[in-house]
Formats: sequence, structure tokens, C-alpha cells
Amino acid sequence: MLGKADGLRQLDLSADGFWNSFFAILIAVPALIVGWVGVSDELTLQSAAFAGRFGIVVRLALVDIGAWVLPLIVFALVARRVGIGDRFVHYVVASNWASAIIAWLMLPAALLRMVMPAAQSATSMLSLALFVLSMVLSWRMTNAAIGKGPAVGSAVFAGMFLVSLLVLFSLQAMFGISVQN
Repeated sequence: MLGKADGLRQLDLSADGFWNSFFAILIAVPALIVGWVGVSDELTLQSAAFAGRFGIVVRLALVDIGAWVLPLIVFALVARRVGIGDRFVHYVVASNWASAIIAWLMLPAALLRMVMPAAQSATSMLSLALFVLSMVLSWRMTNAAIGKGPAVGSAVFAGMFLVSLLVLFSLQAMFGISVQN
């Protein structure tokens, strides 16, 4: 995530390493749960249509896990066609582990949201700052993992970002989740 391709050598890029990188989701789950609980508190207050707080947390989990995995599936379908199929495993492994780190990076904002719900402007500012930091780190990771120069890396980053947003918003709509500030 510092943009150094040498970091890829520390990752297991074998077939087993590829599949094992999805365990990063389990590593991220504790940090993600804090966010899900905080958002479920807000959604429970906004609407009585949901079956309950647990149901909201489950829906949020499905949305986040889907937003993590489904863009990687889309990437698998297009990587070879756009000439970066040889870097698919590199990207997925690095992306999975980076996503776990980012989940933990975002934890302070989620905790602030839970502990001090009235401090919405402070929470929003912290969330925005952490989001910008995570985007910079993700862009650097993408460039290092793709290894075909900043233009190709930036294109992959932008494409994955757009696909991730489309998946996120689609899953939120599908599960009836509407987070309003």
C-alpha cells in the first residue's frame, strides 16, 4: 500500500495463497461489525419496517461482503480481455489483504459514530479523512499489484472503484438499506 512492488514478494501468490487471501474477510469482520452495529442503530431509529437490529446487521454484512467479492468476480471476467490477466492473482491477493487493513483503518470513525452519535460533524470529517487516506493507499496498492505503469494502474483503480460503487448501491437497494445523514 506504500506503492512498492517489493511488498508483493511478501504475499503468497500461489493458487493456495489466492484462496487463502479471502480469509482477510474474516480478519476484517470484527472491525466491520462495529460499523454495522452503528449503522443499524441509525436505521432502527429511522424506520420500523425492518424486522429488527439483527436483521439489519445481517443485511449490512451481506452488502459489505458482496461489495468486497463481486467486483473481484467482474475483474476476473475482464482482466484477460484488457491485457492484465497475468496480474489478476497479484491484484486479488493484494486487494484482499489491503481491504482488511482498510476495514481496521476505518474503525475509529465507526467507534466515534457509536460512542458519540451527537458528534455527527466530527464523525463525518473523520470518516472523510480516513476515506481519502484509504483511496490513496488503494490506488498505490493497485499500481504496485498491476505493475504496468500508473496509467494502467489508475484505469484499473477507477474501474474497480466504479464497479464497487455500483455493486454497493445495487445491494443496498436490493436489501432495502437507505443510510441517510
